[in-house]
Formats: sequence, C-alpha cells, structure tokens
Amino acid sequence: MLPVVTVSGLTKRYGAFTALDAAGCTIRRGEVLGLVGPNGAGKTTLLECLAGLRPFDAGTITIDGQVVPQGTPDGRLFYLPDGIAPWRAERVSWVLDYAVGFFGGRADAGAAVVEALSLAPLLGARLGTLSKGQRKRVLLAVGLVVPHPVLLCDEPFDGLDLRQTREVGAVLRAAAAGGRTLFLSIHQISDAARVCDRFVLLSSGRTVGEGTAEELAARLPAGGGVPSLEEVVLGLT
Repeated sequence: MLPVVTVSGLTKRYGAFTALDAAGCTIRRGEVLGLVGPNGAGKTTLLECLAGLRPFDAGTITIDGQVVPQGTPDGRLFYLPDGIAPWRAERVSWVLDYAVGFFGGRADAGAAVVEALSLAPLLGARLGTLSKGQRKRVLLAVGLVVPHPVLLCDEPFDGLDLRQTREVGAVLRAAAAGGRTLFLSIHQISDAARVCDRFVLLSSGRTVGEGTAEELAARLPAGGGVPSLEEVVLGLT
C-alpha cells in the first residue's frame, strides 16, 4: 500500500509543555491505522495537527506528495473529534442529509450507512436527545457519507457496548475495503487489535513504534511466547 499521508518531525508545544516531540508516522492508502498510547501521549494533538486545526512548531505533513501549509485544513482529510455534539436541535435524518449535501457526498450513501449502523430507529430523533453511544454512531455515519478519502477519528468506539463495538468495527473495515483510508485513535487495545492493520505507538509525544502487531512484537525481548498487543504496547510505551 502506498503512503497517502506522511508526518515527519512533528513538534507541538503549549508553553513549556511539549505535547508532540518530533512525532512521525506514515498512513498508507486503504489501510486502517490505529493510533494507540497512554493518556496524555499526544494522540488527539496529533490528529488535530493533521486536520489543520492546530498549528505546530516544527515538522512537516505531506499528503499525496504535497507538503501541507501550517494549520491549513486539507480537503482530502475529514476529522471526527471525540465528545462533540453538533446540531443538537436537528433530527438525525437532517444531519446526514446536510453532511451529504454540504460536503458533496454521494446521494445514495446515506441509506447504506444508516442500515450498516442500525440508525433507522433514530432518524426522527433530535441529536441532543441521543445517548452517548447513539450520538457516536450518528457522527460516525457523518464521517462515512462524506467523500474525503482519509478519515481521522478520535475514539470511534467510545460509548458503544460490546455488540455495537463489533458491528462498528466491521463497518469501518468495510469502508477501508471500499477504498477509504482510516486513522483511528483507540483507547481500548483489544478494539484496536481487532480492527486495525497497523499501529502507531505514541508515548510522551514521541513515536515509539509503528508497524503490524507482529513487527512491533519483534522489538520486545525474546522469550515467554508470542506477546499480545496489550503486552507490546505496555512494553514499548
């Protein structure tokens, strides 16, 4: 798979605090790439810099071979932050229609996404009345109906129960199989292991590993059998 996004030497400071310290990664076309690491590792900051929402102090972001200017949102990337509740007074059907119309998505995309995420019973509900998990599924639907080739998503499984997590994971895998590229910040390592092709490990703002679970496991000391992804993350971060 060819690289679509390359991050090199990305540094972001908030006063004396360094949130990203020369972080780097490569997002390959058509893959599901997981961004994992402890709380405060810089995962959300990295996504925000990629999305053009935060300027950074050093480094470069390259998309399809072109260096992206500082703090400039790029039309090839769509970012879904965690914990947002936009358009609270609008009905779910309006939200999806608006996303398709405003961002130029396919007119027939909405129905397939509604079915895949089991949103039909929610179409008449106002977004502000939904539970955390219901709102998460609606916002994931927004990310899936827009035409941007790369989807950045912060905590796609937050608020979902076990069955919903598995169903959403399958939908995200299907989106990648259909040509989308996904970069997902995931807190639960078991969810990341089930959904992602490769992983970027962040710790204290630094990239401490990138690769498949097997490639990352090979960096640990030999012995004790094949480590789980959780053991790999703990060992490298």
